Amino acid sequence: MRTTLFILMIILGAGLTGCGMGKDGPKESELALIQTTNPSPALLEKNTRANLDLMERIKKDVTDMKELYDVAIVKGKKDILVAYKVKHRYRFQMKKIEKKLNDKLEKKYPDEKFTVSSDYKIFLEAVKLNEKMKDPDFSNEKANKELKDIIKLKQEMT
Repeated sequence: MRTTLFILMIILGAGLTGCGMGKDGPKESELALIQTTNPSPALLEKNTRANLDLMERIKKDVTDMKELYDVAIVKGKKDILVAYKVKHRYRFQMKKIEKKLNDKLEKKYPDEKFTVSSDYKIFLEAVKLNEKMKDPDFSNEKANKELKDIIKLKQEMT
């Protein structure tokens, strides 16, 4: 009986530690749909102080909305993608929330072009792009092309 229990513990232990997460743990994008990841805003162009301040202000404006709990922001040359998650109790008001957020951003930042989405797939793609940007071999051209693809995907979904 003890041997069976011991073998079972070894098998379970091996299964829990060997589930493909690597020694650094799971990536942010792997956890993005099941927990709050709160990724920092990604800039696909020059990291000027003005751009960084703009991204932080946008993130604060979005996270200040009581209906939202996680946001991923990616700024390209022309577009800013704002992907967010809605708290469960507000799920029936998603269209209203998207319109409210879009209006708020366009009013506060009239010179910027926003794409706003509450879709989980768009959120996940934004988090993945943010992760790729941390790799020094990932070029800005690739990043901007990927951002355009994500925005195109968002437009196709609506």
